Amino acid sequence: MINKNIPVPTVRRLANYLPVLLQKKEEGKRFIASRELADELFIESGKVRKDFQYARIKGRPKRGYEINYLIREIDSKLNWTGYKRAVLIGVGNLGSALLSYENFSRYGIQFTDAFDIDRRRVGMNIHDIKVSHMDNIEKVLKDKKIDIAVLTVPATVALETAEKVTSLGIKGIWNFSPVMIKSTPETAVVSAQLAESLAVLTQQL
Repeated sequence: MINKNIPVPTVRRLANYLPVLLQKKEEGKRFIASRELADELFIESGKVRKDFQYARIKGRPKRGYEINYLIREIDSKLNWTGYKRAVLIGVGNLGSALLSYENFSRYGIQFTDAFDIDRRRVGMNIHDIKVSHMDNIEKVLKDKKIDIAVLTVPATVALETAEKVTSLGIKGIWNFSPVMIKSTPETAVVSAQLAESLAVLTQQL
């Protein structure tokens, strides 16, 4: 069951736990302790236990957490079970790279369409996804239930594009454009903070 009351920092760490757990499963391990998981991610073990408490994930005394159970529970809490249909708007270098990223299917994301205003890109197929002109988005998506719109558009058109997406009834926006877009009662927005994470890195060099 999805728990929308899980704190955002916990949600982010749950997503980071999953690759470690998948690797441990591939190595043949059945159980993992909070200390081992914490050491892999350079955090305190108490934080791991607290995260699992928030997510209502239970361990076994003296044995830790069953890895298969953890993977299933994290997938469920992050709503990564089943598929979410997504479209990409803005098929430049970043957009093309996202369409070509095969691991999205592991997280329940399935791209159905892509859109751009550059007629040189319209009609292209990128990783079996057809690129249509943005002017035709209503027609192309008319009979499709889309859950997420991924925006990789310039700042000058980001807000306009977000408004268009919201008007189509799309409930989630993953924003890669260099401008902040506010969530609305109709649509949740999460921005990929590329500049923010880069600033933390370069400041420490």
